[in-house]
Amino acid sequence: MRCIAMSNSNHDRYDYRPITDRPDYDWPVGRRLAIYLGVNYEVFDFGGGLGPKLAPSQTEPDVMNYAWRDYGNRVGAWRLFDLFDRLQLRTTALLNADVLERCPGLAEACRDRGDEIAAHGSSNAKAQGNMVGLREDSLIADVTERLATLGIRPSGWLGPWISESQNTPDLLAKNGYRYVLDWAHDDQPTRLSTKHGGLLSVPYSQEINDLPAIIERHQEAETFAAMIRAGVEQLLSECDRRPLVLGIALHPFIMGQAHRVPALARVLTELREADDPRIWWTTAGDIAAHVEANGMAV
Repeated sequence: MRCIAMSNSNHDRYDYRPITDRPDYDWPVGRRLAIYLGVNYEVFDFGGGLGPKLAPSQTEPDVMNYAWRDYGNRVGAWRLFDLFDRLQLRTTALLNADVLERCPGLAEACRDRGDEIAAHGSSNAKAQGNMVGLREDSLIADVTERLATLGIRPSGWLGPWISESQNTPDLLAKNGYRYVLDWAHDDQPTRLSTKHGGLLSVPYSQEINDLPAIIERHQEAETFAAMIRAGVEQLLSECDRRPLVLGIALHPFIMGQAHRVPALARVLTELREADDPRIWWTTAGDIAAHVEANGMAV
């Protein structure tokens, strides 16, 4: 019998190491579960380009889906700000740089309420994974400089559509980024190898994420809130053995809709009022900074 050689493709960004075989450590003041809200502020092209769909479009320009997405920046974001202010929650604002020009005041509102400013590409009408070399490097540099006009240079990156080229982690490290959210492979920060030093991968959930949950899987707000409750419950049951991270991913054009905010408000209020001493309510950037300062990531 002839043997057929099997190819094994590996990214070489990180090694396999089970979560049960790593050093233990604490989050600040002895906390064990870090929770952050990653809120996606996105813009899209009218009459073309990529974009999630509430329902199939029949013609271009796709007014229905474009306007539904734009609702998040005009209304949904501000509704979520009210909720976050009431609960005294600082978030990680994942900003398309084009928001600065196309939605004047929105990025500034995130900054002024004390949210961490993190980069989310230029717009969500394009995925960067098909970019090569200098073109992608130039995009990252341009996004970084534009967001830096808000007063602080972003240290974290989430790629539009979680799309990366083979070179993206190298280029992020080259441009001074501390962490990336694209890799949803762990419940702890892990270190990615790059040509320009280490880059942290901070957990960002593709499960507790309103876009795939509600738009792709056709769930609704109460189910999404139940996912948050269940995730926190399970992680709290494990966190005495290991420090953990839960990122809750939100989009204002989805969870900022009037009929969905009450379910999100209920679960976040429950968690805040429980005041569990094991939970650290934080940002992705503060997680990365704590890990870096103490040399904790594997």
